[in-house]
Amino acid sequence: MIPPSGEQHEISRGSLRAVVVEVGGGLRELTCGDWHVLDGYREDEMCSAARGHPLIPWPNRLRDGRYTWDGEELQVALSEADRGNAIHGLVRWSPWELAERGPDRLVMSHRLHPQPGYPFLLDLRTEYRLEERGLTAIFHAANAGVRALPLAVGVHPYVQLGEGPIDQDELAIPARTRLQTDDRMIPTGSSSVEGTDFDFRTPRRLGPMRLDTAFADLERGSDGRAVVVQSRGERSVRVWQDEHFTHVMAFTADTLPDPVERRRSLGVEPMTCAPNGLQTGEGVIRLEPGEEWSASWGIQVS
Repeated sequence: MIPPSGEQHEISRGSLRAVVVEVGGGLRELTCGDWHVLDGYREDEMCSAARGHPLIPWPNRLRDGRYTWDGEELQVALSEADRGNAIHGLVRWSPWELAERGPDRLVMSHRLHPQPGYPFLLDLRTEYRLEERGLTAIFHAANAGVRALPLAVGVHPYVQLGEGPIDQDELAIPARTRLQTDDRMIPTGSSSVEGTDFDFRTPRRLGPMRLDTAFADLERGSDGRAVVVQSRGERSVRVWQDEHFTHVMAFTADTLPDPVERRRSLGVEPMTCAPNGLQTGEGVIRLEPGEEWSASWGIQVS
């Protein structure tokens, strides 16, 4: 029987093990011993709530599914019909091919062909590499077509530290501002987190706070990385993103359709642009024909 997520590709190193799947080229599972570091999905399940999916050529939402590129009005399908948005790009349900593999490393590839609303030819590769303390993922994109194209990238892992709700977890998000949104989850502006419940620059317990929030103006280390830290007892997970990722989304999963999936893990979503980026142009990468681009993010466990 073929699993809903297609072929399963496993890599391991020491106590770490990861499973990457054909459908969407995403990370279905990451474990450290008996600890399920990511709240993924079973092999016999279809992926829900974008768990582990790469979000390309845009992350988050695109209002009305519309944007303008080089003077051309473009319309993609509304994949979040109840809110009138297109969400999380075009490659989540497409087959990706295993291009390279080793015991602790593999590369998935996909060619996104021109289609209504995105008439561009984009070659994609994602490298997943297990290291001593965690996993590194490297996105690589190349414009294989004859015209410039718009590109933005995100990823959607859900971090979990054990049984029970995430209310007990301590959270640190190195962000100075957050984006405010309307009832369609489209940004309407930004504000400082200073003096608000959204200030997680100093680690603190999450408690019952609900988050479906994009953060910006990220504080970074000397290596250019911004790091979100989630801790509980002796366990800690650091989700890092390099300088190409300008925003990070934190999602407590309160709005998922299945109550069982709510607040058992935290979606930590690095993004190279703000929500609705293709429409506003904020953070969108312009790739000329033949031009290439790459960015990286990762997960460290302790």
